[in-house]
Amino acid sequence: MADYNFYDNVYDVVRLIPKGRVTSYGAIAAYLGSKQSSRVVGYAMMAAGTANPPIPAHRVVNRQGLLTGKFHFGGDTMEQLLASEGVEVIDDKVQHFKVLYWDPAIELTL
Repeated sequence: MADYNFYDNVYDVVRLIPKGRVTSYGAIAAYLGSKQSSRVVGYAMMAAGTANPPIPAHRVVNRQGLLTGKFHFGGDTMEQLLASEGVEVIDDKVQHFKVLYWDPAIELTL
């Protein structure tokens, strides 16, 4: 059974990621005080498709900048969404990842 309260907290954080920036599943989990829950953040992203307001799940990648969730978008939709925000992706990897990386623990205050 999913923890929808945790999902809602994840969605609140993901909605704050600025256009043209990316973060990781682990950074969101750590920010929410549950460092070991990066996989659950991934599950929340998989379930985000019908959330209202919409969740910019395409801005969440793995810790190396890889588009590990892209198959949930279908085709190259995740890459196209990132490209529309100026994020360059080559071979399913965000280019200039360290420059574009948005860490909620630094960018947000609890």
